[in-house]
Amino acid sequence: MKILETDHWCMMLPQEWHAETDDDVIRIVDQDDVGEIEITTLHKHVGNVDSIEIAAMAKEESPEVVTWHDVTAGAFKGVTGVYTEDGAAIREWYVGSEQLLLFITYVCADEDNGLDDASVDELLATLVVGDSQAA
Repeated sequence: MKILETDHWCMMLPQEWHAETDDDVIRIVDQDDVGEIEITTLHKHVGNVDSIEIAAMAKEESPEVVTWHDVTAGAFKGVTGVYTEDGAAIREWYVGSEQLLLFITYVCADEDNGLDDASVDELLATLVVGDSQAA
């Protein structure tokens, strides 16, 4: 396992997954290229992110998701939902901790839907707030 560390959060990354940064988005893919995780970090300047803000943002920004479910991803809590579009299966998470809100998507071909679900869930379960946030 290796550690993927940003200015705001960290997570464990198995050797078969690799990450790259592209315009403030962290893109994570596995060696089989079945699917791709993208993580965008938003930072609230005053106060902490709360569950009402997270749910409202999810509903506004992702109207394609019909049903949202509560979720925990490591130290982050929020909502998750799924939908399909143009032959792709898409999972989305809006999760927050302290002043951070993460928008996470996992996209794969519709015929590969579910293949990486357990691995993606395991990766996201290792999310923690970075040291720079605790200061």
